[in-house]
Amino acid sequence: MMIVGLLFAWSVAASAQDIKYNFLQGTDFSKYKTYKWVKVPNGQYPNSILDSQIMQAIDSQLATKGLTKTEDNPDLYVIYQAAVDQEKQWNSYSTGGDMWGWGGWGGWGGMSTTTTTSKTINIGTLNVDLYDVVTKKQVWRGAASKTLGSGKDPEKVNKNLNKAVAKLFKKYPPPAK
Repeated sequence: MMIVGLLFAWSVAASAQDIKYNFLQGTDFSKYKTYKWVKVPNGQYPNSILDSQIMQAIDSQLATKGLTKTEDNPDLYVIYQAAVDQEKQWNSYSTGGDMWGWGGWGGWGGMSTTTTTSKTINIGTLNVDLYDVVTKKQVWRGAASKTLGSGKDPEKVNKNLNKAVAKLFKKYPPPAK
């Protein structure tokens, strides 16, 4: 029974979002009010539907932080890159296996069955970079990794994406020291 609990805890931890961020020390983030999207030259982007969903999720979070999208004289350039890798997820559980017999020596074991299944899951990593237009320096970077599911359910993919981006931007702007 303990093995089942450990495997369940492991599978839950494996699907949790992993959020990381970093920023340029000494940056006054309060001066940033506007931003513009920029694409990485020769960068690989997902299909146009997912590209649009990612940009909308980021736009939504930047708006909650008081930033406005503009094409003219932005304070920040916003760039994202996404990667999706496939991994195997293994789940195992055991049933039975009680020991019985005499006294303190071994005895005989009962029947034990272990079942292991695997499935392919998509692990997506989204990197978001913010660059100061005037200084041309990167001032903030966030990365979010999250299990996206099979991609067969667009609603689930969009929900996971919005959840990951919201969690990512909890770290923007960084706390002032």
